[in-house]
Amino acid sequence: MPKKSSSILVVVSVCVCIGGGIWSLSSLNFRESTSNPTEVVTSQAATTAATPVETIPPTLAKKSFNDLLQQYGSIPLSDAHNHDASDSKYISMQNMWKRDAMDRVILFGDVSELSAIRTDAYAWDAYIERSDFFVPYFSGFDLHDPSSLEIVRNNLEQGYFGLGEIAAASYNSPVVSKVQWKAKDPMDGFLPKIYELCAEYQAPILIHIDPPNGFVIDKLEEALAAHPKTTFIFGHANAYNSPENIKQLLEKYDNIYMDFFAGFTVFNLESSNRIEDFLPLMKQFPDKFMLSTDSGFGLASEDAAIEAMYRVMDAIGDPALIKKVAYDNLDAILRNEPATKTQKEAILKKDAGRDVTKLTKLEAGKLLWGK
Repeated sequence: MPKKSSSILVVVSVCVCIGGGIWSLSSLNFRESTSNPTEVVTSQAATTAATPVETIPPTLAKKSFNDLLQQYGSIPLSDAHNHDASDSKYISMQNMWKRDAMDRVILFGDVSELSAIRTDAYAWDAYIERSDFFVPYFSGFDLHDPSSLEIVRNNLEQGYFGLGEIAAASYNSPVVSKVQWKAKDPMDGFLPKIYELCAEYQAPILIHIDPPNGFVIDKLEEALAAHPKTTFIFGHANAYNSPENIKQLLEKYDNIYMDFFAGFTVFNLESSNRIEDFLPLMKQFPDKFMLSTDSGFGLASEDAAIEAMYRVMDAIGDPALIKKVAYDNLDAILRNEPATKTQKEAILKKDAGRDVTKLTKLEAGKLLWGK
């Protein structure tokens, strides 16, 4: 090829790469699903649009994933945010979860849209099959419709453990910003009354908010202040967000927890922070963080997202803090949920002599569905 043509081709290629990079940085690919879970968005469109990016910083590459499993595999580990109820993907994940020493998965599917009603049912089916492993959440309700209040109450009464992932605001996500039942902000529609129901049942609500700054965070603060008895979990709080922003919320409000999407910070090149940037926060607020995979959104695989959780554990170093972030903080929220009237009645039908007065929802589920 003539030299002149080669030069033109190089210039064009560079321009395309620069343009693509700018577009990529400007669109916050927070996933939430419509049918295929790979989150900060969820949907086949989001999955195809997202380019898997993965890199291991040199300081973290000294140990293989197998090394990490050997060192930390005996420590209980929960995934606080998983969309694998979409398309019933959880069925094909069982061997991977077993190999990677996972102990609990918070399971749901699509986000704040009609199809979520179906994936909510899939999450419940998974729970019935393995009540010792799956914890079902739900998001299949229109938060602008008064019928949402009945749906939320009925589902929590049935035995769902929490709401999520709820699109409390989305302006940048190419998928979540388009879901039919998203809120314009965390105080929109019937969300305030839904927060009251969460407090009544002591159930957490896992929320998606993007961007993680500006007026939507002001509205989140309004919700936190107005509903101090409601447990809020900020979904993938570290994605496209700074430790400083997270710190401000944690310093002001005791009822918010941070879902830490480990794979984003460890492997996604769009992360402007490293694990080390968040460690001081985890040490300052040891009871407020929980690890998640977000079903591996934007990564090479969901397995990579699990590996990232182990790399965060390794970076933390302190055994007591590792245990809290990996399992105990989320477990404390779940163990605080009392068994519902519906659950107690069902248990008494099976065993009329059982004392159900102080039963928790976790205990009730194992009595009703445990194998």
